[in-house]
Amino acid sequence: VQLVESGGGLVQPGGSLRLSCAASGFTFSNYAVTWARQAPGKGLEWVSTIVSAGNTSYSDSVKGRFIISRDNAKNTVYLQMNSLKPEDTGTYYCAIGHSRGQGTQVTVSS
Repeated sequence: VQLVESGGGLVQPGGSLRLSCAASGFTFSNYAVTWARQAPGKGLEWVSTIVSAGNTSYSDSVKGRFIISRDNAKNTVYLQMNSLKPEDTGTYYCAIGHSRGQGTQVTVSS
């Protein structure tokens, strides 16, 4: 199982970013995919999950601002992040089961 995140960067408050998680090495469409983040000096925080059937769930801190989606033909899951806040800053990881990617850094700052 290999997961590779991309799409992070520096954005001003109120801005948007779209993260991608590209998967390989297994039948991607059978699995739920989770996004989690880790702010500097803090623990890992669950952000969102999309299951194989496409149902989604979000943490209260991102609900209404973030949208998770998947493209099984491309073995990719996306996290559209809108109305970003400084407290969204952190390293974002995608995970399937116990496998996790290397993360992509998101910094929200003016």
